[in-house]
Amino acid sequence: MEVLHAPWRIEYIRSPKKGMHPGEESLFSRIAREDRDIENYVLVRSRSCFAVLNAFPYNGGHLMIVPYRQIESLEDLVDDELLDLMRLAQRCLRAARAVMHPQGFNLGLNLGKCAGAGIAEHLHLHVVPRWEGDTNFMPVIAGTNVVPEALLETAAALRAELQRDLAANPFPA
Repeated sequence: MEVLHAPWRIEYIRSPKKGMHPGEESLFSRIAREDRDIENYVLVRSRSCFAVLNAFPYNGGHLMIVPYRQIESLEDLVDDELLDLMRLAQRCLRAARAVMHPQGFNLGLNLGKCAGAGIAEHLHLHVVPRWEGDTNFMPVIAGTNVVPEALLETAAALRAELQRDLAANPFPA
């Protein structure tokens, strides 16, 4: 039997899995206010949202679009936030297409813990690049995803492409 090493997963496996207390700041709120974009895998920031690479991805390039404001549900977004979320999703799709050449994408919101939200207290839109055959025996039988590139390298490539996109298509005022 072959062994596949994914050492970045151990941080998630060992981390506490508790729910937040009322009024407690989410992981995303902490990342939003910190000035550590490289370490936190933040790819781009817009007026009311930011894009961050998932540190525990389903696939290479799995990122999330997150409003700065800590809210739980899509209905809680105001119109400007909703528009910003979707415009940033468009930018991230363009960047991922240019850098990673996926054949498709899954975009999704998991609203509530029972719906699969790992951070249910802070809405986030998942953007997951997909390729033919990326769901093979490894995740199905072995419960292991294969991410072929280091997260810092993926983040740097996507960040650079997002900067090129921003120069060509500035955020609207």
